[in-house]
Amino acid sequence: MYTDHMWFGGGWMMFPWLFFLTLFVLAFLWRSRGSARDEPESALEILKKRYAKGEISREEFEQLKKDIS
Repeated sequence: MYTDHMWFGGGWMMFPWLFFLTLFVLAFLWRSRGSARDEPESALEILKKRYAKGEISREEFEQLKKDIS
C-alpha cells in the first residue's frame, strides 16, 4: 500500500521541507555572525593581537597592559 516515495508525502512535499530548513539554517547563520560583529574588541584583545603580530615589543606590551588595567 505505501511505497518509499510516500515518506515525505510524495516527492513534491519534500520541497517545502527543504525550503523551510534552508531558511532556518540561513537565519541561524545570519544571527550568529551578526552577534559576533556587534561586540567591540576589548583593549586587551587588541593589544594581544598587536603583540602577536610583532608590532610591539614585550616591554611595550607589558607597559601598555599596565596602562589599560
